[in-house]
Amino acid sequence: MATKNLIVFDHPYGIGASENEPHNRSLCAAIYKSVRAKLLARGEEVDVIDLIADGFNPVMSREELVNWRLGQPMSPQVEDYQNRMKACNRVIFIFPMYWELMPASTKGFIDKVYAKDIMYQSGAGRFGMQTLVPNMEVAAITPMASSAVTYSEMLGEPLVKAMRTAFCIKTEGKGFSWIPIDQAHSRTSEELSAAIEAIEL
Repeated sequence: MATKNLIVFDHPYGIGASENEPHNRSLCAAIYKSVRAKLLARGEEVDVIDLIADGFNPVMSREELVNWRLGQPMSPQVEDYQNRMKACNRVIFIFPMYWELMPASTKGFIDKVYAKDIMYQSGAGRFGMQTLVPNMEVAAITPMASSAVTYSEMLGEPLVKAMRTAFCIKTEGKGFSWIPIDQAHSRTSEELSAAIEAIEL
């Protein structure tokens, strides 16, 4: 059975900004274009959520928090995202690093979509929360301005801690992989193209 991938894309320019067009070019979009092509070439399935294009609001309202506590979807959009996540074997987040972490829309997506009693069961497992999608792998592909050494040694890889430890290990998920493209602002176009081509999932 073919692997079912869900790409969660978060960049203000959207997935169409993959070409070298001034003020409408995104390394994230170029990554998306390459990754999607590779997955399809392998015969895998690809579903895509473009958070900005969807008008996704990452801010949790009072009413949404009540629904979260009751184990109910917060909105039809969130319920749709949850159903699409349940149907996949792998979710691939693509976003730029903002102040060493994910953008607000990605954080809000995790807050709202990976919700208790829908995506994980509260009160179960070693840490009091056990995933209800145990066969789903998680990957994050992130362009970043910092060097990998600085991010690791000075900052302690906060994104990895948040996503691998809190999002995956804590709920006993299948696994997490992080693919950074570091020092993106100082690389040449050729170097960035090579880095994108080297991405393997």
